[in-house]
Amino acid sequence: MHRVFGLVKGTVRKSLERDRSSEQYMETASRSLWPWGESRLLVLVGFLAVLDYVSTYAVLELSGRSDVYEGGPLASWALQTGGFTRLFWIDLAATSTLLLAAITIRFLHSRFGFKGFGRIAFVVMLVPYVVVTMAVVFNNIVLTFL
Repeated sequence: MHRVFGLVKGTVRKSLERDRSSEQYMETASRSLWPWGESRLLVLVGFLAVLDYVSTYAVLELSGRSDVYEGGPLASWALQTGGFTRLFWIDLAATSTLLLAAITIRFLHSRFGFKGFGRIAFVVMLVPYVVVTMAVVFNNIVLTFL
């Protein structure tokens, strides 16, 4: 039985060594996706969430168009059941959940000594949200003024 535990322990040790050797590559990859600090990414996500809400309100209420609608199923449900107040709370909960998950994963990786993996996980979770939300905000602004 001790021999089995010794083999497992050796396998885990080799795996950790292999992971630690690729740590710098993960850091480099994350810096190529997001070269600035993580705090700037958090601020950008928050700012874009506010812009998304405001631009959605503008296109649905202020544009006077009847041919536009909320495309997201959760946001559409929120608007139908509680209006813009409920949409605000749903947006806040969704954005907060995403941020909390990204921060938690970053923290846990860093806690166990894998800062590069933590940073790449953090960036890969938040950068797609930033890209999609920028496109949505742009679309909402175009639809509002056309």
